[in-house]
Amino acid sequence: MKHSTIALLAVMLAGLASPALAAGEKGTADEAIAMTRKATAFLAKEGPETAFAAFTGKDPRFVDHDLYVIVYDREGKCLAHGANPKLVGKDLIENQDTDGKFYIRDRVEAAKTKASFWQDYKFTNPTTKKVEPKSTYCETTADKIVCVGIYK
Repeated sequence: MKHSTIALLAVMLAGLASPALAAGEKGTADEAIAMTRKATAFLAKEGPETAFAAFTGKDPRFVDHDLYVIVYDREGKCLAHGANPKLVGKDLIENQDTDGKFYIRDRVEAAKTKASFWQDYKFTNPTTKKVEPKSTYCETTADKIVCVGIYK
């Protein structure tokens, strides 16, 4: 009886998780805002070392569908990246999207005057591996910009 209960529970949990993955659902604007706020609170509580490791290490609390956390300093240096750890530690202020938009420079500029904001640009979706329109929600702290984006 105990084994069948565990098996049934496993099947039920798999059923809850797999439809979103199988359908290739995209994260929503509300989910991006919620994850950004959760990441900002986690960063404040746990500190940069623990938070950046969790964000870049794809901690399941900070990765959902095609949503992931990105953190920059106020100069455009990538401090954490949930989709591409190779970007961590790099100064990305001069990065451009496929339309030539300096999206990191724009993000840093917006963070100077706004506590939170949305930003549109194009970026490679880690799920589809294609460049897609993206809208990223960011919140600023004293010295960091914490963001989560949605692919359109």
